[in-house]
Amino acid sequence: MLVLTRGIGEAIVIGDGIEVQIVEIRGDKVRLGISAPASVAVHRKEIWVAIRDANIAAADTRGVDLAADLLKRKPPGGGAPPPAKP
Repeated sequence: MLVLTRGIGEAIVIGDGIEVQIVEIRGDKVRLGISAPASVAVHRKEIWVAIRDANIAAADTRGVDLAADLLKRKPPGGGAPPPAKP
């Protein structure tokens, strides 16, 4: 991990086009300004984790696999046709 010391109004640049600037320091809180291309998503970590977890849950196919297995099973009675109506 790279650790830097910056003051108000100073910035760091990450890659091409991402800039993080120190906007305000108040007590133990630092306010950051982030400039990034529209193609780069910028989130607080707790929001990013929630999005990631929701995507993982949405991609979970265990329920689909279970439903497919149930559909493949033969019905009770070995799959015999229903009795003829009188």
